Amino acid sequence: MNMKKTKLALLVALALQHLAAPAFAQTKAADADLPEVKVKSSREVPQTFNPPTASSATKIEAPLRDIPQTVNVVPQTLLRDQGANSMQDVMKMVPGIGLSHGDGQRDQVTIRGFTAIADQFIDGLRDDAMYFRDLSNTEQVEVIKGPASVLYGRGSSGGLINRITKKPGIDKNEVGLTVGSWGQRRGEFDVARNLEDSGVAFRVTGAIERADSYRDQQFLEREAISPSLSFKLTNQTKLLLQAEYLKDRRVTDFGIPAYRGTPVGVPSNTYYGAANAKANDYSQSDVNAFGFTLDHKFSDTLSLRNAFRRYTYSLDRNNTLVGAVNEAALTASLNRSNVQRDEDGFFNQTELVQKANIAGMAHQILYGVEFGKQDKDQFFRTQNNIATVSLFNPVNPVLPFTVTAAPSTDNFGILKTAGAYVQDLVTLSDKWKALVGVRYDNFEQETQERRVGQPNLSRTDTAWSPRAGLVYQPTLAQSYYASFSKSFQPSGEAFPLAANNAQIAPEETTNKEVGAKFDFLDGKASATASLFRLERTNIKSTDPVTNRLIPIGTQRTDGLELTFTGDLSQGWQVWTGYSYLDAKVTSSIARDAGQPVQGKRATLTPKHAANLWVTKALGGGFGAGAGVNYVADRFANPGNTVTLPAYTTVDAMAYYRMGSLDLTLNVMNIFDREYIVSGHGTSPNLNLPGSPRAVQLTARYKF
Repeated sequence: MNMKKTKLALLVALALQHLAAPAFAQTKAADADLPEVKVKSSREVPQTFNPPTASSATKIEAPLRDIPQTVNVVPQTLLRDQGANSMQDVMKMVPGIGLSHGDGQRDQVTIRGFTAIADQFIDGLRDDAMYFRDLSNTEQVEVIKGPASVLYGRGSSGGLINRITKKPGIDKNEVGLTVGSWGQRRGEFDVARNLEDSGVAFRVTGAIERADSYRDQQFLEREAISPSLSFKLTNQTKLLLQAEYLKDRRVTDFGIPAYRGTPVGVPSNTYYGAANAKANDYSQSDVNAFGFTLDHKFSDTLSLRNAFRRYTYSLDRNNTLVGAVNEAALTASLNRSNVQRDEDGFFNQTELVQKANIAGMAHQILYGVEFGKQDKDQFFRTQNNIATVSLFNPVNPVLPFTVTAAPSTDNFGILKTAGAYVQDLVTLSDKWKALVGVRYDNFEQETQERRVGQPNLSRTDTAWSPRAGLVYQPTLAQSYYASFSKSFQPSGEAFPLAANNAQIAPEETTNKEVGAKFDFLDGKASATASLFRLERTNIKSTDPVTNRLIPIGTQRTDGLELTFTGDLSQGWQVWTGYSYLDAKVTSSIARDAGQPVQGKRATLTPKHAANLWVTKALGGGFGAGAGVNYVADRFANPGNTVTLPAYTTVDAMAYYRMGSLDLTLNVMNIFDREYIVSGHGTSPNLNLPGSPRAVQLTARYKF
């Protein structure tokens, strides 16, 4: 890492320490007046921009200042204030994130320069099915930066995303209605009862949404419902049952092509696909899940947790997209696909938490085992060059619904995981803490081929995933840390094996990070700074001569991330973040679009990105807020031949809150900027325009 970035990080840390000094200059670690962190499994979440804890990074409830790792917690208060309706809306608030359109059918981002296609979790359990998630049952979103295989197994090169669900234990009746631009209509409900005398509590959340779009022919039809029920079996034992159902149907939108190194200059609504996209180019996802969590407290120092989740997922995807561009003829050729996916899987985690005093030091030790199995059935048909359209004025062609070409994919994949892990959060002294852990995984993959002449494939990988971090806290309001962590990424990971990767060993990712965390205003506000080097080795690349996949290549990200969040005095709330990511492929023989990949920047990864959101309570139930989001230029493809230009958008909000009524008006992209919000990451010709100015009004009523 160059010295300029190191100096910058040190200067930032010193500046933050200076700013925080008045709050704790006369305070020692033993008596700093910060609020005690008390965590309850079920409660009405306070209206704060600065949650004090996160469970994702350690699998135990620990103050963020004790975690030697970057953790971004996006609270429900911020989600509501910004009018967030999707995981993309959530992720644009988090530094170090790059946005992908996910083939127009799933949530997908990059984290610190590395794809996180399979790094989605729900309450700590893997949720890697490829669909768009709904936020009606989301309490907050926790983003863990850097490798996290020590607790979560395979994946998580740049980090992972964990949704924390709404749970029983409160009394609440709330309904919400949202109307907005392009025919948006959304209804939500959240009903909960806590029957304390019987030890039973329940909660049901759900949503129904219908909308058109600024994109021609795009539409959205969505229904979601999530019931949950908790039982207090004994004073020491609690059982939580949860279920969810989601149906999501929309046009499979891959965006617009490129011309001479940038996306084509067409209106943001221009669609390159079938003439009747609603019937021909749709994706429909159906997700059903059921799970339970059993908590038992043996004593004040020993507790057990068993969590289980089983899910089914089906995808019916039909799409038309730009396959190639003829710049001389000013035309684009279209490809068409029919994709079917069906999945059935489960995961089970058993974790024991022990609090102990060993050698005069306080320990919080986590012992865990995890087992899981996923069956993944997939069937693809693709026909290239099915039609040709004008590059700048496409007239969408009438296309057959079903592709008649031979299947390009027709197989059944079986993925089995078994892992054991241990972690210790130890208080070495009043000022020093350490977090150490290690996990061992056995990951089996098998692909049963249905195409004639294609072999069945299988492999088994084993891996150790360590983490170690040291925290220095001169006061309770200051934390300085250094950490090391490692993850592994098997050849298939979330997909069935293929002939060109079945013999390739897992890729490995390591993260070295130093950082600082500061608390202000008695813990109501916090700032963080982190400096890191993230490196992924043994990356799979295609030999340009033999077209064979071989294990060669390294990608590295040197980065800096800064955040400040909190509830300030006189009704002010602030959320802001900045990231600098120098993400490059440092070694590779691969070529893309005629260009060597080595030395090129990682796709969809802006070198600079920043966001700011500020709200102010004005009195009398009124309030207002505004924010700005800046994203530097990104590259659409590994050869870096197409640039997605930098952009800045400005949003605003006004609200009225009185008694049981909450009215919120959001205006997104106030200045109606044209921009490209996301791309595919491997193709120069699949780039999604961002939304023009949009207005959204939400009314919530509690009764």
